Amino acid sequence: MTKSQRTALAVLSAAMLMTILDGSIVTVAMPAIQEDLGFSPAGLSWTVNAYLIAFGGLLLLAGRLGDLIGRKTMFVTGNIVFTAASVLAGVATTPAVLVAARFLQGVGSAIAASVVLGILVTIFTEPRQRATAIGVFSFTGAAGASIGQVLGGVLTDALNWHWIFLINVPIGVLTVLVASKALPADRGLGWSAGADVLGAALVTAGLMLGIYTVVEVERYGWVSAHTLGLGALAAALLAAFVIRQATAADPLLPLRIFRSRTVSGANVVQMLTLAAMFAFQIIVALYLQKVLGYNALQTGLAMLPAAVAIGGVSLFASARLITRFGERTVLIAGLALLLAGMSWLMRLPVDAGYLTDVLPVMVAISGGGLVLPALTALGMSGAEADDAGLASGLFNTTQQVGMAIGVAVLSTLAAARTGTELVAGASDPVALTSGYRLAFTVAAGLLAAALVISATVLRKQHTVKDVPVAQAVPAL
Repeated sequence: MTKSQRTALAVLSAAMLMTILDGSIVTVAMPAIQEDLGFSPAGLSWTVNAYLIAFGGLLLLAGRLGDLIGRKTMFVTGNIVFTAASVLAGVATTPAVLVAARFLQGVGSAIAASVVLGILVTIFTEPRQRATAIGVFSFTGAAGASIGQVLGGVLTDALNWHWIFLINVPIGVLTVLVASKALPADRGLGWSAGADVLGAALVTAGLMLGIYTVVEVERYGWVSAHTLGLGALAAALLAAFVIRQATAADPLLPLRIFRSRTVSGANVVQMLTLAAMFAFQIIVALYLQKVLGYNALQTGLAMLPAAVAIGGVSLFASARLITRFGERTVLIAGLALLLAGMSWLMRLPVDAGYLTDVLPVMVAISGGGLVLPALTALGMSGAEADDAGLASGLFNTTQQVGMAIGVAVLSTLAAARTGTELVAGASDPVALTSGYRLAFTVAAGLLAAALVISATVLRKQHTVKDVPVAQAVPAL
């Protein structure tokens, strides 16, 4: 790997670290934000929802724009928007300003994140180097999730919640400066290659409305007029978008990209896996705090072994294993580990001991270090050079949709079970634990479905068995 490639990988990983970190760092500081700015309980959730709606709704459009006007331009622009929005969030003194800033952060994250994988696969074209780069990239994402939880607790306790946003500013500025020089220039296909304004409006509106409907399920319920009505409208908009793509001369999302079983299957597997694992991250944190009595910092530290395990596997083992055995085999092995860990949580007791009941799960979650790099490689494997930004945007979109659906479904099921147990006379810890166990059971079912699809739909990949492992993965 050349020096220029290492620099490019570093700046792409730094941007993703900032995006992932920002998504998790807020959750720990939410009580302090509520107390300081006077958020209502329902309003406080919009510090997360505003970011999620903008991020998930714009990824597909931003990915295609990257193909048209240049992925480097989109990446730099996205980081500028995100950094400016972080300043606004850091100095916010009212709920409205903070929610608006969070929405703008989501816009910036979508613009930058939508093209990251597209840039990565065009820089690293040699399979073994690409596997190494994807492993490093996945490690950064895993690290960001846990660093965010720990750092959020530290900054909030030592300084104040404003610094969870202001810490993005020096990282963002440095990322923009380095990216402007380190990333290869690409002119893009030009607007004449297919702007499809109508398609862009349909898919953006459909995704934003759909994600909004999902994140509000816990408030309104699954069978309410609000959920069913807006859900039907979102489905209609997305159906109209698909029809538009089948008939448009220059579609925003050429349907040919779904002809690849590998690409289509990888996106479905990712949606199922992220639905289970993102909900796991939130529900385990709730269990540790509400049942076992951990504080915010203790919760972050308790979950740190999972990030270390995922990061270590993705950074030091995934590329070698993918080179030797192929992406599909590594993916199946990683999903099996995740399923084992989630199954262990299905019998979680009220008085769990960390070493006996929680830590083994954090170790099993190391399977994510195999799953994430393998899925990324598979999801981008069928993309032509001109569609790399689009494939990247699609892959990130299914990721965000999976996360939103997972949290909404599992949180709602857990809350419903807890309510039933409380009515029956159970104590708060017993009722909460029962609800969380149900959520973990459903998450295990999602992972089992992902495992079946991986084994039956995804095709076996070529391996490089004749190349020694030490030679197959160049040192960084």
